[in-house]
Amino acid sequence: MRKFGVPLIALILAGCTVGPNYKRPTINAPTAYRGAGSPSLPSTESFGNEKWWQLFQDPVLQQLIHTALQQNYDVQIAASRILQAQAQLGITRADQFPMVNAGANAFTERNPKISSAFPAYEANAGEINFSAIWNLDFWGKYRRQTEAARATLLATEWGRQAVVSSVVSSVATAYFQLRELDSALEISKATLASRQDALKLTSVLAKNGSASMLDVSESEQLVYTASETIPTIERQVAQQEDLLSTLLGQNPGPIARGLSITQQAAPPSVPPGLPSELLERRPDIREAEENLVAANAQIGVAKAEFFPNISLTGTVGLESYALNRLLDASSGLWNAAASATQPVFEAGGLRAGLRLTEAQKQQMLLTYKQAIVEAFQQVSDALVAYQKDQEYLNQQTLLTSSAEEADRLSKVLYQHGGASYLQVLTSETNYFGAELNLAQAQLDERLALVQLYNALGGGWQQ
Repeated sequence: MRKFGVPLIALILAGCTVGPNYKRPTINAPTAYRGAGSPSLPSTESFGNEKWWQLFQDPVLQQLIHTALQQNYDVQIAASRILQAQAQLGITRADQFPMVNAGANAFTERNPKISSAFPAYEANAGEINFSAIWNLDFWGKYRRQTEAARATLLATEWGRQAVVSSVVSSVATAYFQLRELDSALEISKATLASRQDALKLTSVLAKNGSASMLDVSESEQLVYTASETIPTIERQVAQQEDLLSTLLGQNPGPIARGLSITQQAAPPSVPPGLPSELLERRPDIREAEENLVAANAQIGVAKAEFFPNISLTGTVGLESYALNRLLDASSGLWNAAASATQPVFEAGGLRAGLRLTEAQKQQMLLTYKQAIVEAFQQVSDALVAYQKDQEYLNQQTLLTSSAEEADRLSKVLYQHGGASYLQVLTSETNYFGAELNLAQAQLDERLALVQLYNALGGGWQQ
């Protein structure tokens, strides 16, 4: 008997596992990203592999990101979800093992004499027992549940990485927008000061007959045009600081400043890498795949419900009506039982449950494929945006230099009678607008870089 017992126990422990084993779906990934050019040998290195502190070299921005990763509420909520998933995995995994309980009880009782037929008596009893129940996982139901719970845990962990990546890019984006507003505010204040000086000069010239009151009015318009932008920009600066404070998990307040928007270092190149590697690098894609793994395992759980539920139960212990003999060998007790329950009629409930899990898997499969397609789109869009924003920045730099020179020449000609004040007004307005557009172009180029970094799956690496 013994030589057959061990293999029998091993067979019971191993059993079989119904349901499909997970296989990664075939993905039709492009050979290169649109917008990345057509190099003869695509680089396997990716800009998304860089650590965020290597990309963002502004010490103040680095500190802001550090603070956000520690205090941001979205990050903390995502971390708490991981703890919940870990606990759920422990609960689910425990179903694979026997449940053992221990118990002890003792009682004493004395009844008085009721009659000669019922004399007084005293009774004492005690019991110590250990009981166990084991629902055999012969069809792999509990193993599939554990597989699903483990995949859910991994999905939750990847979900947290996706939140971290989003927070890093959000803080960098908000900081660069703040520094652009600072630049626009400086431009507006400097322009206002210059135009106020010009108004004073024009007023003096008008008193001496060298300029008309029309020139004075037009000069005043320039002053008012510059001054009206300052309150708007100051409001935007305060609101942007409040946004950054929220990302940092803090109450609204001032934000420290570091390098200006023009001093922010840009990488010499931004290789996107191979599209197929994006499936491993993007945390949102990994999260979607683990959700697909969990849904696939749930099909096995539903299929196992069609098969018998086999249980083993047993109790061993000591029982005696005399407490002083409770520990004697003669007080021993035990029992063992095995049961099997086979579903016979469930009114279609089991088949409906199976169809439900299959439909849920199909949904997770489509979600996974959708995440991949959207990721490829985001990378392609970001590559095009970064390239075109750089081209636009170069042209806007030339335009601003030309507008500055035109503004300078118009003022020189006006002072020598070679130009009207309308020309000064036009060139001054064009130069002011060009400076603001240049600051916006510098911001757009930085934001496109952040967008590309995030689209390539960068930012969550620690």
